[in-house]
Amino acid sequence: MSSPAPKRRLDVRQQTPRDSVGGRRAAVRPRRRKTSLRFTPAAAGAVALVMAGIGAAALSPRADQGSLDSGYQTISASYTGSQGVDVTPEIDEATLARQTEQQASQKLKVDGELRDKAQNVADEYKSNQWVLPVTGYALTARFGQSSSLWARVHTGLDFAGPSGSTIVSVAAGTVTDTSYAGAYGNRTVVTLDDGTEIWYCHQSRIVATPGERVRAGQTIGYTGSTGNVTGPHLHLEVRPGGGEPIDPEIALREHGVTP
Repeated sequence: MSSPAPKRRLDVRQQTPRDSVGGRRAAVRPRRRKTSLRFTPAAAGAVALVMAGIGAAALSPRADQGSLDSGYQTISASYTGSQGVDVTPEIDEATLARQTEQQASQKLKVDGELRDKAQNVADEYKSNQWVLPVTGYALTARFGQSSSLWARVHTGLDFAGPSGSTIVSVAAGTVTDTSYAGAYGNRTVVTLDDGTEIWYCHQSRIVATPGERVRAGQTIGYTGSTGNVTGPHLHLEVRPGGGEPIDPEIALREHGVTP
């Protein structure tokens, strides 16, 4: 039995077809190795956004510019967390003037409210402030003293001084009485907002009128010697709630006034 003939080694060059032109052999081009694309999570997300926003039409070479723009806005909104694109509008002069006037009006309102509040606080502060009723005086009789000059103990505080000295209201209130009151002589009663009555007695002349609203330090009359007196002076009484009198010196001191 004869052994098989040895196989001939195939020469690659012999398997290459000849060029149809001129009988020359065609050049053999090496094949390119296919490379697989690896998608990272970020890349995959970007592709998903592109597909969702632009769509298949945008990937086509025939896609129009409107589709591309629309897709871009969708992607932009997805990345920025907004569903729209911020656009700065043009503001005309009329709109600017209107808004400026509106802002100025609102600011004036706020400023006015602050002034009102400040004024209310100031008014309340002033309404609670007391002042000396007269100047140029000497204290001659105090609350609770006993003497034959009085039917009972002394019920006020006496400020002795020249006749005609100016008497002012010690605090803000309303004038509730101006009259001749026997032993008290010419008397003015000012009722404070808390109901406390302040009596100003022995005046030579009264200038306040019933129902008048007076402030602390406002002139209400002048010192004199009317009624039961031994000389010109102001007899001052303090009566909380219009009741029994208390020591005027203590009341003055409690309101920051030292007679």
